[in-house]
Amino acid sequence: MPEQSNPTIHWQEDQQPRAARWISEAGLPPPEQVVVVNDTLSADAAFKHVQAGTALLWRGDYPNARHLLEALTRRVDRPPRNTPTPAKTALEAFERHRTAQGRRATLLGRLLVPLTADYHIPLRRSQQVVEACVAALGVPVAGGADAVISLRGLLALVSAWEWRKKGANVPALDAAIHPHFGVFSPVRGEYVDLVAQAPLPQPCNIAFDIGVGSGVLSAVLAKRGIPQIIATDTDPRALACARDNLERLGYAQVVLCRDDLFPSTAHAPDLADLIVCNPPWLPATPTSPVEAAIYDPDSRMLRQFLAGVGERLSPNGEAWLILSDIAEHLGLRSRNALLSWIKDAGLVVADRLETRPRHPKTRNNTDALHKARSQEMTALWRLRKA
Repeated sequence: MPEQSNPTIHWQEDQQPRAARWISEAGLPPPEQVVVVNDTLSADAAFKHVQAGTALLWRGDYPNARHLLEALTRRVDRPPRNTPTPAKTALEAFERHRTAQGRRATLLGRLLVPLTADYHIPLRRSQQVVEACVAALGVPVAGGADAVISLRGLLALVSAWEWRKKGANVPALDAAIHPHFGVFSPVRGEYVDLVAQAPLPQPCNIAFDIGVGSGVLSAVLAKRGIPQIIATDTDPRALACARDNLERLGYAQVVLCRDDLFPSTAHAPDLADLIVCNPPWLPATPTSPVEAAIYDPDSRMLRQFLAGVGERLSPNGEAWLILSDIAEHLGLRSRNALLSWIKDAGLVVADRLETRPRHPKTRNNTDALHKARSQEMTALWRLRKA
């Protein structure tokens, strides 16, 4: 990450003004109120500080900072004293859930740690985070300034690095996909299975993968024998992640392009036999880079894909739209709205393949959105020109 892309955080320490680069991968502004704290601070006192809007810059023992974050998490997640009125609708439950998650992230993000210019934590008994930071933030700038980052944000970088090294097994590929930081991991395998099993249009010599992400769907299409695949994304991290995975798997027939939705004619043929898109499933505003794979304000990507895909299809071509109906169960989007967008785009539904999600939240009846999740279906819509 270029140094100039980071704002500056200011605080007072030893009666002197201090400043450092502020690193927030969620794009949050630096906190305005900062106090320097150490191991003498109790968890209750720390919780009062963060509730009041004050960030805590840690100067104590690093393992104790992690213990404090755990203690703050327990306090933030504590049920309210007064039982809240049950949500009247699924939409209200979703809005409450998003508000609670936002408050949680804000409060827990107020515990800060220092980071040297070369990505070391200058605290006692600190852990090694250089590789994780380089993978997520880029090679440090020579002669760059020291920085401050939220401990929660730093641990997210470390967790993402471990995921990247380990990889996520994809049965449809009989191989692992290694997600990079900020790129959604293909942990929801049911939608990948749909792409692996749906009957291909005939002929199927050219495919477009819109919003390539980790590259998992391009890899599945390549494994199915499609000789030419052009995959697009606007996120440089996603393109780098997809390139890494596709090269590792040996799928040289996939060409990656930095384009918004459809590949430009400079990068690809005008028409494709198959165009696949797995847009964000929920029409809401993302609050971090990785959430952009889940939340899409006003269903922008979905609507633009449907509006433009027909003119890029070959005469017998198909558009595969992979979409969960969770937005319908939450009251965020209706089935009629989706069908009207399909019709207005001059498309017809040739078939719809459905499967039930297998993720643990569908079985967790304490989850705030359990009712909607328990009804959720993931579908592959096979669309053709009318």
